[in-house]
Amino acid sequence: MTLINANVGFALTGSFCTFDKVFIELENLINEKANVTTIFSNTSQTTDTRFGNAKDFIDKAYLLTGKQPITTIKDAEPIGPKSSFDVMVIAPCTGNTLAKLATGITDTPVLMAAKAHLRNLKPLVICLASNDALSMNLKNIGILLNAKNIYFVPFGQDNYKDKPNSMVAHTELIIPALISALDGKQLQPVIM
Repeated sequence: MTLINANVGFALTGSFCTFDKVFIELENLINEKANVTTIFSNTSQTTDTRFGNAKDFIDKAYLLTGKQPITTIKDAEPIGPKSSFDVMVIAPCTGNTLAKLATGITDTPVLMAAKAHLRNLKPLVICLASNDALSMNLKNIGILLNAKNIYFVPFGQDNYKDKPNSMVAHTELIIPALISALDGKQLQPVIM
């Protein structure tokens, strides 16, 4: 299977330190001839950090995809009724977004997009970036690993000495994880 002409939702949340890697994969998706629409969480669309300015990231997403990013809950809701995407990825997916997804909270454009997409029984792929993955969020990872139509980009500890609870997905595996999810399979191994 390929992603040529696949409709892909690409949602970004506030793990800004991973944006450089994530945008490389967004560009790779475009090069694979996928039809990509970006969705920005409230935090990712409004917060300027040492990793870059929010407006610059939104402009870059528009430049790469040729489409205005989805930035409101109102604009994310029709994703379900319109069956907008074949597959959706949250990259990066913060611990905050992960916890809300695991408990059914839809208070950001990204979470509304995920809920709307999942109602169509289509795959949602999580590209984790969480400093508390092996502490407070471990239970949420477990919940979502066991949830129907939710898949993970393989992930692992990124700095076990200084941040022993932190785990980050291997962003270079986003495309293989999307392809695998479209086949109804979790890319293995999940933890690397």
